[in-house]
Amino acid sequence: MEAPKFPTRPPAARFFSFPVKNPSSAHKPHSRSLWLSIASSVVFVVLVYLAAASRSPPPPLRFGIIIDAGSSGTRIHVFGSKGESGAIPSLVPGSTAVMRVTPGLSSFSGDPERAGASLEDLLEFAKGKVAKDRWRETEVRLMATAGLRMVDMGPRERILESCRRVLRLSGFRFKNEWATVIPGSDEGTYAWVAANYALGSLGGDPEKTTGIMELGGASAQVTFVSSETLPSEFSRMLTFGKTTYNLYSNSFLHFGQNAAHESLRKLLYSRDIKTSDVSRQEGTLVDPCSPKGYSHGGNFSECRSTALSLLQKEKDNCLYQLCHLGSTFIPKMQGNFIATENFFYTSKFFGLSPTSSLSEMMHAGEEYCEQDWSKTKKKYHSADEEDLSRYCFSAAYIVALLHDSFGFPLDDKRIEYTNQVGDVEIEWALGAYLVQSMTKSSENADWVTAMIHGDLVLLLLVASALLVLTAWLVSKWRRPRMKTIYDLEKGHYIITRAS
Repeated sequence: MEAPKFPTRPPAARFFSFPVKNPSSAHKPHSRSLWLSIASSVVFVVLVYLAAASRSPPPPLRFGIIIDAGSSGTRIHVFGSKGESGAIPSLVPGSTAVMRVTPGLSSFSGDPERAGASLEDLLEFAKGKVAKDRWRETEVRLMATAGLRMVDMGPRERILESCRRVLRLSGFRFKNEWATVIPGSDEGTYAWVAANYALGSLGGDPEKTTGIMELGGASAQVTFVSSETLPSEFSRMLTFGKTTYNLYSNSFLHFGQNAAHESLRKLLYSRDIKTSDVSRQEGTLVDPCSPKGYSHGGNFSECRSTALSLLQKEKDNCLYQLCHLGSTFIPKMQGNFIATENFFYTSKFFGLSPTSSLSEMMHAGEEYCEQDWSKTKKKYHSADEEDLSRYCFSAAYIVALLHDSFGFPLDDKRIEYTNQVGDVEIEWALGAYLVQSMTKSSENADWVTAMIHGDLVLLLLVASALLVLTAWLVSKWRRPRMKTIYDLEKGHYIITRAS
């Protein structure tokens, strides 16, 4: 009997010529094609995205509303601006508007519930300046200043709550904490921002910025970049772009023009200030700060001396190495300054140029104080007599404040009296809007937004890598694992799925 015949192993040459010497080799052409397709798609997506980003439309116009609740009236400011998130906004010509009503919120201290109604006309004005479909995204903030700061806490809070009720129903975006009384130092800081924005120096070299001095009705503010080490209560660190500014900012409550004039008259009545020409004559008040023939006044020098006594009244309480104004610390006045509000109005009344020296202000005040009241009324026949009676004090008070207290030389030309630079009104409300806009952009930017604005290409590369990795994992998961075996029955090698 013959022995059984077993299949013989094919020659080695034939084995190595077999088309699947490596089980995975059958998939290589398909794999290369897959990866080339994925890579091409990624590159295409990146290029399309970059092209679309470069041609994307400019950011839409943004609106904001600031209500300046001052001592003598309330103003509503509507601002429209454009600009990239995180950048200093750029005001759009024709998109800003302002409206004022009187009296101020502080006048409602006796009837706080009526305060909110005083805002209704202002809000209707704003609605006419902002498209209706933008109301809900337009923030409205009420910021009260010195007038309300002097009101007692109880009535002050009831006034604010009355205003909040109206603002919540205004149709604009509003939160309760957006109606508040701001510190005087914030008011000065915002005014500094507005001035340097108008001058084009915001975000630039600190030494090339301009300080600002405001003379309001109830308070005065001074803000400027200082190289000195400042007490913490007067120091404000402000950052725009890559530049940080060390600001001295201070508000002098009760030293505004109207408040100071009222304080002076009270002192005259009480005889707390005694000078050679200040006394009672037959029951009539002799006021050196009135024009000649009005309250028996007309003495500029005496008025200046009286104003200085008022400004330095608290000097004995100074807790610092040197106090230039009462008990308040003021560093050396560095750089150039813009003087706004009543500084500007007084300069304009006397016909002085914006860069007039304090010596010119003094001479104009002397001439006005010593001019007979009847001639003054005839010369300014269309002006209110009460307003006319105060310009003698205004000039003397400015000289006493800027020269005798702050230390500006009489011939100094560093001060410009103006409320406007170019087409931009220099008001603290503008500075508040700019600061709030940039703060909002910073708070709303998440990490994705930050990456997009910081390094768009890096973000796209990371996303592309994730896409390729995902595709590779999917292809590995779906590809069957194969193996090559020798089939004894068929007498040749076959390729089959691995278990």
